[in-house]
Amino acid sequence: MTTEVDLPAFPMTRTCPYHPPQGYAGLREQGAFAKVRLLGDREAWVVTDHAVARALLVDPRLSSDRLRPDFPVLVPRMSAAKLIPLVGMDPPVHTQRRRMLIPAFTVRRTESLRPDIEQVVAARLDAVVRQGPPADLVPGFALPVPSTVICRLLGVPYADHDFFEAQTQRMVLGSSSAGEAAAASVALTDYVDALIGDKQVDPGEGLLDELIVSHLAAGEITRRELAETIMFLLVAGHETTANMITMSVIALLDNSAQLARLRADWRLLPGAVDELLRFLSVADEIQRVVAEPIEIAGQTLQPGDAVYLPASAANRDPAVFPDPDALDVTRRARQHLGFGYGIHQCLGQNLARVEVEVSLRALFERLPTLALAEPLSALAVKPGGSVQGVYRLPVTW
Repeated sequence: MTTEVDLPAFPMTRTCPYHPPQGYAGLREQGAFAKVRLLGDREAWVVTDHAVARALLVDPRLSSDRLRPDFPVLVPRMSAAKLIPLVGMDPPVHTQRRRMLIPAFTVRRTESLRPDIEQVVAARLDAVVRQGPPADLVPGFALPVPSTVICRLLGVPYADHDFFEAQTQRMVLGSSSAGEAAAASVALTDYVDALIGDKQVDPGEGLLDELIVSHLAAGEITRRELAETIMFLLVAGHETTANMITMSVIALLDNSAQLARLRADWRLLPGAVDELLRFLSVADEIQRVVAEPIEIAGQTLQPGDAVYLPASAANRDPAVFPDPDALDVTRRARQHLGFGYGIHQCLGQNLARVEVEVSLRALFERLPTLALAEPLSALAVKPGGSVQGVYRLPVTW
């Protein structure tokens, strides 16, 4: 029995890019809830049960409002995060902002982008092949594909990608200091704010231009609020998808039988992407604070309690996913929490699915002998934080 004195530290360290931290097994043994110790010696609840996580993610008594003084801090950079649009908001503000963006991310609209995404992927693969092996797929393919796509969708110049990709890394890496993360967030927001000013004078094409006309000009949102929202979409739109593409390649190369099944029948690809989303849980840590008392699964959560709902724990729940530590491209895994659940479920999930589908098929068809150029153990896993991944992916063919 874990005592209050020896509570395990959280977040826990991953040693493998695609498996959860080994410490999660011990947390699961304690039941649906387990106590951990956060940065600053604060205690928190971690939820490992899939059904309980889904129930809590739709419970309005849990708050996502990062302006609350009692909102939990997972890593040092979060201590300076005053506001994160969408994911760090509660209704009614969250509802208004999300409703404003939904039309740009529907299934129909993202499917209409598939031909453009295929062209982007093909162009990046051409560049990788011209370079020749060995190659690092992170800067050569996995990062520029979603970065190019989100820039086109938003109407942000891709020519500035080095700047916003560098600032994104400062914001999302768990090892970044609070000051570094805050400075990067301000720099990115200032960049988008200046872009809004330019577009008001010389309009272009993209979601940002649409929002300037339909919402900023109508007084429904301030210029700074719009800049913050677009900044968040720019960061989330390339960082998590880049990590998803990267880790999917690693997992499939390391599970050759599953890759062979997929290559034999590409009709399995949409379901395989859901299985990879479950298996990898790239956007892992979901945090909340209790606003009103909640009784669930034999546990009473009190106001002010910190609650973490790691997707990689819920997605490895054996009660929902038999043999959960195995990758199975034929598994029906649509109920995974890889995109979250409830009102904060990932707005860009439809776009991410298309990007991952197109990228994986093109990559493995174009390079049928693709293989890791270094042992899996040589890949340095990014330190703690909410987005999992690796720094590099050296491959040969």
